[in-house]
Amino acid sequence: MAGGAEAGAGAQEQRAEASAPLLASLPLEANVTSLLEDRVAATPDAELFSRRTEAGWEPVSAAEFHADVVALARGLIASGLDVGDRVAIVSASSYGWALVDFAVWYAGGVPVPVYETSSPSQIAYILADSGARRVFVENSHLALTVQEAISASPELSSVWLPITLMTEDGGGSNLRSLAGPGLGVPAQELERHRTAADLDALATLVYTSGTTGRPKGCEITHRNLALLAVNLQAYLPEVVGPGARTLMFLPLAHVLARAVQITCVAAGVVVGHSRQSTLLDDLATFRPTFLLAVPRVFEKVYAAAEERAAEGVRGSVFERAAATAREFSRALDDEAAGRGEGPGRRLRLRHAVFDRLVYGRLRAAFGGRVSTIVSGGSALSPALAHFFRGAGLTVLEGYGLTETTAPCTVNTPQATRIGTVGRPVPGTTVRVDPSGEVLVKGIGVIRAYRGAGAAAAGGEGPASAFREDGFFATGDLGSLDSDGFLTITGRLKDVLVTAGGKNVAPGPLEEALRESELVAHAVVVGEGRPFVGALLALDGDQLGAWARRRGRTLGIAEAAADPEVLAELQQAVDAANASVSRAESIRRFMVLPRELTLEDGDLTPSLKLRRQRLVESFPQELEDLYSA
Repeated sequence: MAGGAEAGAGAQEQRAEASAPLLASLPLEANVTSLLEDRVAATPDAELFSRRTEAGWEPVSAAEFHADVVALARGLIASGLDVGDRVAIVSASSYGWALVDFAVWYAGGVPVPVYETSSPSQIAYILADSGARRVFVENSHLALTVQEAISASPELSSVWLPITLMTEDGGGSNLRSLAGPGLGVPAQELERHRTAADLDALATLVYTSGTTGRPKGCEITHRNLALLAVNLQAYLPEVVGPGARTLMFLPLAHVLARAVQITCVAAGVVVGHSRQSTLLDDLATFRPTFLLAVPRVFEKVYAAAEERAAEGVRGSVFERAAATAREFSRALDDEAAGRGEGPGRRLRLRHAVFDRLVYGRLRAAFGGRVSTIVSGGSALSPALAHFFRGAGLTVLEGYGLTETTAPCTVNTPQATRIGTVGRPVPGTTVRVDPSGEVLVKGIGVIRAYRGAGAAAAGGEGPASAFREDGFFATGDLGSLDSDGFLTITGRLKDVLVTAGGKNVAPGPLEEALRESELVAHAVVVGEGRPFVGALLALDGDQLGAWARRRGRTLGIAEAAADPEVLAELQQAVDAANASVSRAESIRRFMVLPRELTLEDGDLTPSLKLRRQRLVESFPQELEDLYSA
């Protein structure tokens, strides 16, 4: 989770450290399975999950989910899974994912999530590095991919790794056939496996996205996951309280989505699962009360709303509605900071009119009941955050890493400061050292890196990231204001030093550039160069809509040299430059000849930019940028 400062925000008095005390604790002998045991004891008949079927959503009570988990866990034990054994899960988010995750814990094992979009070489690396003993896959297609990875890997080709399908397609071993033999496993043996781990035991291995090299396996303990869950439940009662529902469409291989799902189990929040292809339909029928999203989702929703308005005669209405929403939200911020009295009467009247014309329809697109959206994964534009809050959808931006088990700071409904990533979650201390690097200590910080990740980290940043005083050095740059709200300003390793010796943090500039509907990704460059430049990757869908509104058809290749497109992009560059000094400003930009994709290796499985890979992939564009 991450966020950036808003241009033009008033200067805040800064502090070096902020802490938040624990709100909930657990006994040492507890583990993640204790959360489900407690939930079943408290509300056995209450809906806990909802499965998507052809007929609609099928409710699954806490007791029913527990029964499914226990049956599969017994099957795993009967198949020879021992306490501490690693089990990989290669699947999109689904009820089956949650079922396998908890079943492995009940059997005493250690789940290892793998993005279903990973390449065979990436899968092979994680299977070998983690020491996985079994693999669960979503379908027969992924089973073939995993088998290809195993066969091509010298480290795995001689290892027997049973592959179990989480669906019925393709025949072979599946969840039902695996659970069958478990009927003979006695209750006391299951309980021995379930309780073998305490809070300090390894719960899961989660691999980082690998933006700067091979992914590192993060050793996340039961303490990290379980304590974080019960404390988030206590910290955000308005979000995960009684009656709450969420539709999970982010990959559960990402630590943020996984941590939120476990929190939902602890709190009794109803969880459904969806995919991008069916998301709009699922939102309408599931009707969640809160969502977990990444900034790209906000950008897409805003662009789609703008396009729909522009295609009719109401384009100017949407523009005025968007401006009013941002003005309304900023007035709320000023009121909270003691700089004003909040939205005035005229502004409230305008806001009420646009609520009927625009904002209500936007909320309806999310199912009509969503009041809060938690944003994580990367920085969200403050302008977008203000728009959505002004439209009645509170955006809670937070910050965290795989190494902090996701959220270590987050805004709350009562304490939101847009442009920041909030204050420390309970049980966490955030410190900014004299160099500006953000350090974190607390319940979410992992115990270590595993295997090749720990070895590769030796001697440079990540190896020394775990400080003797218990703090983890995140590699991010930031600042704390007088009220303890954290603002992230960039990555330590990403800071550019121009030929003139000027230090430039590319993150805020890239964030501002992505506010343009045409820009999907931006890479600010300039290390050792005479000035700062930018490589811009266009969004093919939005480019098509933008061109249609002008009575044109335009592909990405021709758009790279189109005068009208370049003029639009120059406006985005000028807007980004308004927030920095001249020495830090973007002097020239180049449009990349294609979209950036996961398949081409431009992005990580969690859709983060591989910055160095991009620079190496477009040498001619980089040369052209500086040749004039």
